[in-house]
Amino acid sequence: MSDIVEIPIFPLGTVLFPGGRLPLRIFEQRYVDMTKACIRDGSVFGVSLIRAGFEVGKPAVPCDLGCTARIAEWEVPSPGLFTLGTTGETRFRILNRWAEADGLLRARVELIAVPAPLALPERFQLLGQLLGSLIDDIGSEHFPEPRLDDGIWVGCRLAELLPVTPERKQRLLEIDDPLALLTEIEKELKQVH
Repeated sequence: MSDIVEIPIFPLGTVLFPGGRLPLRIFEQRYVDMTKACIRDGSVFGVSLIRAGFEVGKPAVPCDLGCTARIAEWEVPSPGLFTLGTTGETRFRILNRWAEADGLLRARVELIAVPAPLALPERFQLLGQLLGSLIDDIGSEHFPEPRLDDGIWVGCRLAELLPVTPERKQRLLEIDDPLALLTEIEKELKQVH
């Protein structure tokens, strides 16, 4: 059974995957207030790719499927400005959403059950090796606890790194089956080369 919760939604021009890291600069008052509440309560907020509109200004229209983000670290370099290190946790589907008086979007969302860990199948070993090389090049400090033997982790990290549009990354986020995600990443890599 899935959980239904109410969370604030942060529409962005980027896609967050479970287990991914997302640094953020928070300066709009509605998101400063959201950040303070999440830090105070130890709660999450939702990151959804913008379907229409912009990151700044009046509320954008988010995609219905996104990923919850938890604030792992934060700093206040100056009053009214937060720099955050966030981590993606759980995919969700927006059931209904509304804008608060300050413009902050809130939504009732259905949390999508996290699939059980999946040993990276033999046929996708090259994807694991590719990711291992990328981690060596980029630096392991940019990746949360590397798990190159976990098919779901490998799929999410490669989806983040693919040089494709956010809309294509959104389609990858929406794939429920980890093996289908790995297959789709293989296809994307063939098109990129």
